Amino acid sequence: MDSGTLISFLAVDLLLVCVPGADWAYVISAGLRGRSPLPAVAGLVAGYALHTALATAGLAVLVAKSPGLLTALTVAGAAYLVWLGWGVLRNPGVPGVPGADQAVETSRGRVFLRGATISGLNPKGLLLYLSVLPQFLVAGAGQLPVPVQTATLGVLHMACCAAVYLTVGLLARAVLGARPSAARAVTRTSGAAMLGIGAFLLVQRLGTL
Repeated sequence: MDSGTLISFLAVDLLLVCVPGADWAYVISAGLRGRSPLPAVAGLVAGYALHTALATAGLAVLVAKSPGLLTALTVAGAAYLVWLGWGVLRNPGVPGVPGADQAVETSRGRVFLRGATISGLNPKGLLLYLSVLPQFLVAGAGQLPVPVQTATLGVLHMACCAAVYLTVGLLARAVLGARPSAARAVTRTSGAAMLGIGAFLLVQRLGTL
């Protein structure tokens, strides 16, 4: 695996990470509702760490070859997004709202776990590890073992996610933190995005059964 391969993977990976989706919606919502987006970003990265470990162990291939298991994971992730998005729509707590910060302050662990669950069950993450990442693995004499290459690319993806999502969360909070009404609107939009993405995935996946 040479530097050209790594750069090519980073370019493709950054494009995928920079496309707004469930991860973006969650980190914006969590960043506006809490004191810092860091727990949400850490949770999202932890979910992709799990993907990396599974891919390195070769279990991702088994999931790809098991349509039933893949469907179950996708449905579970989509249903969780619907539930989480609905919760954000019902309670868009934001900075500047009395009691909001105190309520979120005691649940950073929950914010982390939600992030890990979202990225761990995110169909876009499954697509990356099952379809995109394998295209950059190089087999042959003189090359690193495939599991090592897989782990390396997985760690690069985690680093991209951490950088992009932390930037998104901090910018959202800096721009909207002093504007409670605008922050509430953006938070609700993020909740609606999570709900919509989850509903679309549910309909799409269940429609193929």
